[in-house]
Amino acid sequence: MQIGIDVGATKIEYIILHDNGEESSRSRIDCPKDYVSIIKSIKEIVIKLEKDAKRELPVGVCHPGIHSVHTGLIKNSPNCEWINNKPFQKDLRSLLSREVFCENDANCFTLSEAIDGSGKHYKIVFGVILGSGVGGGLVIDKKIVSGPHGITGEWGHNQIPMIGKDIKIEKTNLREGEIESFVSGLSLAKKFNEKYKKVLTANQIFELYRKNDLDAQRSIEEFKENLSMGIASVVNVLDPDAFIFGGGLSNEIDFFNEVQANVRKFVAGNEFEGVFLKPKFGDASGVRGAARLGRRVSY
Repeated sequence: MQIGIDVGATKIEYIILHDNGEESSRSRIDCPKDYVSIIKSIKEIVIKLEKDAKRELPVGVCHPGIHSVHTGLIKNSPNCEWINNKPFQKDLRSLLSREVFCENDANCFTLSEAIDGSGKHYKIVFGVILGSGVGGGLVIDKKIVSGPHGITGEWGHNQIPMIGKDIKIEKTNLREGEIESFVSGLSLAKKFNEKYKKVLTANQIFELYRKNDLDAQRSIEEFKENLSMGIASVVNVLDPDAFIFGGGLSNEIDFFNEVQANVRKFVAGNEFEGVFLKPKFGDASGVRGAARLGRRVSY
């Protein structure tokens, strides 16, 4: 058995994951808005779960952002800013007086789905997170590949292909040309509202699209093309067997077959047979993947 804890912007979710993949003790609490309270809450969760289990258990924690191997600090966690620039893993290890396994939430999502979720039959699994931002994770042979700088899978920060043809990007703000600036929920809404002088969320735009609203249809058609180009850039480098889609915005997409076909236009040789899949465990994959971090057996 292992403890899995998922630290998010608004909640801390936790489970005990049994060796057969069954869950127990699943629950959640509101995430405190300060760092000290967050790590104290995690300690209290571990004490409670181990009291119920009557034994000490391995602990895995997933979180937004990247654990810098150079500084030991968390960086790039905009949705949970209270852990930014903090020695998160070091402090948890000190507080619990043991090893604590910490990992980016997108990596844990992908690990969970690659082990016993939608991607369990595939060798190279790429997790695509489409939400307010764009993230990702890479798992090969049931193991997370994070790279020496911890940024493997951050495809959303690549410059989108062919961008120079249509849009002039200010050199002082290169993020405007990133994939995330075209296929995240916040960016989709921002561009739509600026163009059509409306105030809608991405979910509302998708709702209009399904009702055949012309403005929404134009925007979603552009979204499809940009998403296809972005995913093709991942294929050309990694050639995954399977893409697993998570995040709130991905729940709105019912045209993955169309995007999959479009990807072929942009990959080398125009051949691509990888599969696009929904996650078996949905939002629960993050906390399940966190629990998997402490597992020492083969899958």
